[in-house]
Amino acid sequence: MKKKLWFMLTSICLLLVVTACATDTGEEGDEQTFKVGVSQFVEHPSLDAAYQGFQAAIEDAGLNVEYDIQNAQADQSNTATIAQNFVADNVDLIFANATPSAQSALQATNDIPIVFTSVTDAVGAGLVEAMDQPGENITGVMDMHPDAIIETVNFIDTYFEGATIGVIYNAGEQNSVTQIEHVEAAVEDTDLSIVDRTVSTSADVQQAATSLVGEVDVIYIVTDNTVVSALETVVSVANDQDIPLIVGEPDSLERGGFATFGIDYYTIGYRTGEMAVDILTGENTPNEIDVEYPPEMQLFINEEAVEEQGVEWHSDWDELAETN
Repeated sequence: MKKKLWFMLTSICLLLVVTACATDTGEEGDEQTFKVGVSQFVEHPSLDAAYQGFQAAIEDAGLNVEYDIQNAQADQSNTATIAQNFVADNVDLIFANATPSAQSALQATNDIPIVFTSVTDAVGAGLVEAMDQPGENITGVMDMHPDAIIETVNFIDTYFEGATIGVIYNAGEQNSVTQIEHVEAAVEDTDLSIVDRTVSTSADVQQAATSLVGEVDVIYIVTDNTVVSALETVVSVANDQDIPLIVGEPDSLERGGFATFGIDYYTIGYRTGEMAVDILTGENTPNEIDVEYPPEMQLFINEEAVEEQGVEWHSDWDELAETN
C-alpha cells in the first residue's frame, strides 16, 4: 500500500513538473515571437536600405519576429489595402516605409503601434502634431535633415550661379510637395529660378525629364518615391544633354546622380528598428518616443557623373565632399 501511494505521489509530482515546464516554454515563446507588418510604398534602393536597417536592429536585439512584407508598387490605394489587412491579421506592429504607407496605416488603426521612416515631413503629412508630440500609436524617424534643401540650394547658387533648376515630382506625394515648397522658399533670395514638372506614375518620368531639356541648367530630384523609382531615365537625359543632376540621397547618387547632401537610409531604418524593439518589449509606448531627424548629413559627389554630365570640377570639393 505504501509503495502504491509513493508511486502515485511521484507520478503526480512528475506530471506537475512537466506541465510547468511546458507552460513556461509556451509563455517564453509567446513573449519572444512577434508579427510585424511591413508596408513599403515602392521598391527602390533607399527604401530597401531602410528596411534592411530596420531588420538589423531587431535581429541585434535578439527578438524573434515574423515579417509580413507588402509592397504597394507606388499605388496609394494599395497602401490602404495593405494596412487594412495588417489590422485584420492583428499584427503586433506596423513598419511603414514612406509617407503614403504611414498615412494609410494611421488611418487604418488607432491601436496597433506604427513606426515609420522615409518620411520627409511627419507634421505636414498629418502623422504627428509635432516632433516632440508623437501620436498615441505612431512615431518614427524622418528622412530629411532640416538643413538638406537649404544646403543643396546654396550649393547650386555657389557653383551654378543664376541657374534655372528643373524639378520633377509627384504632386500626389505629400512629402514631395513639402520638399518642393522648401526648395521654392530657399531660392527666393538668390538669382536661381525653378521650372517644375509633375508626374503621376513612374512611366511619366522620362517624358518629364526630356521636356526640361533646353529650359534648365540643373536638374534637382528630391526624395520623391515615384521619380526615384524611375531615376535611370532622368540620369540618361542628364548624361546625354550634359545637365548636372543633383539628387536627394546617396542611393540616387550611386545610380547616376552628380551630387547630394544626403543621409544614410540604412541608419534611419536601424534607428526605427530600435524604436520598434522598445515598443515590442514594453520598454516604451509610441507616444513616449519623440519623432527624430536623421543624425547627420554629408555632401557626396559622384566623380563618374561629373564627367558624364560635363560638370566643371572645383578644387574645394576635394575637402568639402566625400567622393565615389
